[in-house]
Amino acid sequence: MADTTTRDTVERLLEAAGTTYAHEAGIRLADKPAPLYRLLVLSVLLSTRIKADIAVAAAKELVRAGFGTPRRMLEASWQERVDALGRAHYVRYDESTATALGEGAQLLLDDYGGDVRRMRSRADGDVGALRKHLCELPRLGAVGADIFCREAQEVWPELRPYLDRKALQGAAAVGLPEDADELAGLVRPDDLARLSAALVRVSLDKKLAARVRD
Repeated sequence: MADTTTRDTVERLLEAAGTTYAHEAGIRLADKPAPLYRLLVLSVLLSTRIKADIAVAAAKELVRAGFGTPRRMLEASWQERVDALGRAHYVRYDESTATALGEGAQLLLDDYGGDVRRMRSRADGDVGALRKHLCELPRLGAVGADIFCREAQEVWPELRPYLDRKALQGAAAVGLPEDADELAGLVRPDDLARLSAALVRVSLDKKLAARVRD
């Protein structure tokens, strides 16, 4: 059983940093095609060496531009995708990312009928298989697969607890156990996505980690 100090740290952590990246991007995550696709796009955007707030802004702008489904993403011209990314200041990788998003939408439509849930069905509860399918998408890769799974555990229980190496680095930064199962026992299952996001945030921000510790 966790001691009071550990419980207090978790409470401060969730209060200070427990907003999922999907929520920050305005995605009302549910086990439905559109929000899952938008999470997939967000995961691609977060995979590059760019600030998270810019990636989140870019995900919002793509939806605002009407590119929130694979079909609409594919129907948009390459220049329209570049322009949407540019409006969000996602400029270092705008052209290559615009290409990747178009190719990814095509692959998703061709192989999964545009529905990320079919990727889940094909994995049949095997997290490793799901990661493999995710990594088929251009520019996603292992980092993006981790991002998607950390967030998607909110609606796909078979992923829980998804507390990867980045999350465990965050746990170390605030003095919490560096074991996924032990960490999972500190929150309700429904809060695991929030905990994972919070741990990633403190792994990236030393000042935030210090505030949580203190």
